[in-house]
Amino acid sequence: MTQTPQVPPADSPLVEVRNFRDVGGLPTVDGRRVRRGRLFRSGHLAHATDADAAFLAGLGLHTVFDFRNAADISLEGPDVTLPGVRNVNIPLTDPADGAEFWTMVRDGALDQLRRILGDGKAAARMARSYRHIVTTRTADHSRLLHALAEDSTPALLHCAAGKDRAGLSIAVTLLAVGVERDAIEADYLKSNDPHRRYKIRRSDNSPAAMSPEVMELLSPLFGADAGYLAAAYDAISATWGSTETYLTEGLGLTPAVREQLRDRLLEG
Repeated sequence: MTQTPQVPPADSPLVEVRNFRDVGGLPTVDGRRVRRGRLFRSGHLAHATDADAAFLAGLGLHTVFDFRNAADISLEGPDVTLPGVRNVNIPLTDPADGAEFWTMVRDGALDQLRRILGDGKAAARMARSYRHIVTTRTADHSRLLHALAEDSTPALLHCAAGKDRAGLSIAVTLLAVGVERDAIEADYLKSNDPHRRYKIRRSDNSPAAMSPEVMELLSPLFGADAGYLAAAYDAISATWGSTETYLTEGLGLTPAVREQLRDRLLEG
């Protein structure tokens, strides 16, 4: 007997999978909408409870795309296994990239954090990261979009927190099917909702190590910011001249593949 996929509520019942949502319903520039139950996003699935796993298994997923690198997976653990669902790992950052920096984030004292994150340095680092991923990981994003066009939906896209690597990958996918940029940004910023935000981890959880000033310094690293997404769009324009050229030349999407994506992901 074929199982009927569930359509999740706006605020899902997931307990140990943060930042989950269906991106269905977002409008395209030509008046269509993203189909519900086809494209989901979240943080990692490593700590999913049995009830979480059962909910996810009921979505009728074909593929889970995990954008974490080996260091992320070592830290959090591999995703839980969902019966009959393919898991594809596409690391969008290198394990060694920024390892010293992230060690400082977890372990650094207040004066060290002020030095590496203060005066806008944290936000600037995030913007650089978005520009770097969108311009250097074109082969990975092309692989993702071709897979979605061929046979991988319904799909769940996630990284660690579900806001940066997954956020960019969702944005690129939505650009490819013509979703309005304002709608892409609005969905991206939902990662800031208190119940969705990634939990900041530090080696020392004492009041001093988790003080309001420390949290303020760390906040740009763990929040979604429209400026980060704008930095990616600016990098696309600077590198390819237009979004269309980025999609066709940067990602190698032919008109036929674009149409396949629209057929799979859009209503009507």
